[in-house]
Amino acid sequence: MAQSEQQQQHHHHHQPPAKPTQSSNPFNPQMTTSPISVSAPNPSWFSPKRLLVMLCTINMINYVDRGAIASNGVNGSIGICDDSGICSAGSGIQGDFKLSNFQDGVLSSAFMVGLLMASPIFASLAKSHNPFRLIGVGLSVWTFATAGCGSSIDFWTIAICRMLVGVGEASFISLAAPFIDDHAPAPQKTAWLAMFYMCIPTGIAVGYVYGGFVGDNFSWRYAFWGEAFCMLPFAVLAFAMNPLQLKGFAPAESRKFLEPNETTSPLIEGSDDSNINSCVIVSSDKASRSSPASKSLNQLSRFSQDMKELLRDKVYVVNILGYVSYNFVIGAYSYWGPKAGYSIYRMSNPDLLFGGITIVCGILGTLAGGLILDSVNATINNAFKLLSGATILGAIFCFSAFCVRSLYFFVVLFSMGELLVFATQAPVNYVSLRCVKPSLRPLSMAVSTVSIHIFGDVPSSPLAGILQDHVNNWRVTTLVVTSVLFFASGIWFIGIFISNSDKFNEDGKEEVSTVDRATKKPLFEENTIEGAQDSGEA
Repeated sequence: MAQSEQQQQHHHHHQPPAKPTQSSNPFNPQMTTSPISVSAPNPSWFSPKRLLVMLCTINMINYVDRGAIASNGVNGSIGICDDSGICSAGSGIQGDFKLSNFQDGVLSSAFMVGLLMASPIFASLAKSHNPFRLIGVGLSVWTFATAGCGSSIDFWTIAICRMLVGVGEASFISLAAPFIDDHAPAPQKTAWLAMFYMCIPTGIAVGYVYGGFVGDNFSWRYAFWGEAFCMLPFAVLAFAMNPLQLKGFAPAESRKFLEPNETTSPLIEGSDDSNINSCVIVSSDKASRSSPASKSLNQLSRFSQDMKELLRDKVYVVNILGYVSYNFVIGAYSYWGPKAGYSIYRMSNPDLLFGGITIVCGILGTLAGGLILDSVNATINNAFKLLSGATILGAIFCFSAFCVRSLYFFVVLFSMGELLVFATQAPVNYVSLRCVKPSLRPLSMAVSTVSIHIFGDVPSSPLAGILQDHVNNWRVTTLVVTSVLFFASGIWFIGIFISNSDKFNEDGKEEVSTVDRATKKPLFEENTIEGAQDSGEA
C-alpha cells in the first residue's frame, strides 16, 4: 500500500514535491526537474504487435496494387482486328484508353518515378517533421492517387496518378522499417523485419487474383477504388493517434513550445522517465525569422551532409552493392522467367508455375532468413555471413536448374534456389538499419530502395533482352543472368571482413530508445494514468 501511494503521488502533477528532485537524465545527472508539468494522455490501446500488424497490412496493400495493375483483369489488352476485318474490343486499361504496348509499359512502371524522387525527400523531412505524421501524409497521397487511377479519363491522367502512387508509397518505404526496428523485441528484430518483407511476394500474388476477379466481374476501375477504400482507415489513423517518435530524432515540435501529446509515443506511455515527454524550448522568434529560402538551404545542406556520411560508410556501401547485384537477377527472373521457362522446358502454364514458386519460396525463405539470423544472434557480421552463404548456395541451385533437361528436376532445383535467395531479405535490410546511426535510418532505407531499382531490376530486364537478341538461346541468357548471384555473394562475403559496429544506440544522447524503455517498463498498459510529472530543458 505504501508503495502504491508513493507511485500515485509521483504520477499526480498537482502534488508538487517538497524539494527539487534529481533528473532521470543519465547524461546530465546534475539537472533537476523543472516545475513545468503536463497531463499525460491515457494509455493507448496501441502496442508493438499491433504496430507490426498495421505496417504489414499497409505493405500488403501497397503490393496488392502492384499485382493488380499487372493482372489481365485490370491491365487488359488492346483491341485487335483479324485479316477478315473482324475486330474484337479491347479490355481493361489498355483496351479502354487504346494504349500501345509502349504506353502500357510506361504505365506499369510510372509509380517508380514518384517513388525514386520522393523517397530521399521524405527521409530528409523526417529530421524536421514527425516521421509518423509523414507516413500519414504519404498514405493520404497514396489513397487519393489510387482513387484517381480508378477515375482517370485518359493515358496522361492515369499516368500522373500512378506517379503520385509512388510518391505516397515513398514515405512508407523510408520510415516503416525503422519503426519496426525500434519497437520489435530485441531477440526477434530480424524476424519482425522478415514478416514485414514477406508481404511483398504475398501482396503481389493477392493482387493478381484480386485484379483478375474484380476486373473480369466488375470493372478495372473498381479494383483501384477498392484499394483506396482499404488504405483510407490507415491514413486517418496516422493522423488521429498520438504520433510515434523514431529513435535518433528530436520531436519536430521541439523547435517551438512543444505540445506534450505530440511528443509521447503511445507505445511507451506510463513510463517514469521524464525525458520522453520533456519540452525542449528553442527561441521561437529566431524560427519565425527564418525565411522559406533559408530553411530550404538548411534542409539541402543537412541532406548533403547525411548523404556524404552514408556513402562514406564502407559497411553500408558493400551491403547496397550486394543488394543491387541480387536485385538485378530477381528483376530479370520476374520479367523474363515465364518466357524463358516456356522456351526451354515447354511449360504448359509458365506464369502459374513461376508465380507459385515465387510466392511459396518468397514467404518461407523470407521468414526463414529472419528466424535464422535471430537464432544465431543478430549482428552485422552474422548477417553478412548469412547473406553470402545463402546467396552462393541459392546461385548454385538456380544455375543447376537451368542446366538440367528435365522439367521436374528444374522445379525442384529452382525452388531450392529461390528459397535460399529469398532468405536474404531480412538480413540485408537489418544491415542497412544497423550499420548507420538511428537518425540516418530513413535515408539509408530510401537510398537502398532507389539504388536497387535504378541499378538493379530496372536495367536488368532490357539488358537481358539485348543479350537474348544476340545469343537467341534462353538457356544461355538465364545462366548468364544467374551468374550475377555469385558476384552478389562475393560482395557480401567481403562485408564479413570489414570492421563494423551496431550503431543503434549512437544517437542516444539526443533520444531515448523505445526498445530500451521496453526492457524496463511494459509497452502496453491497461490501467489509466491520470497524470505525469514532466521535466523541461532550456
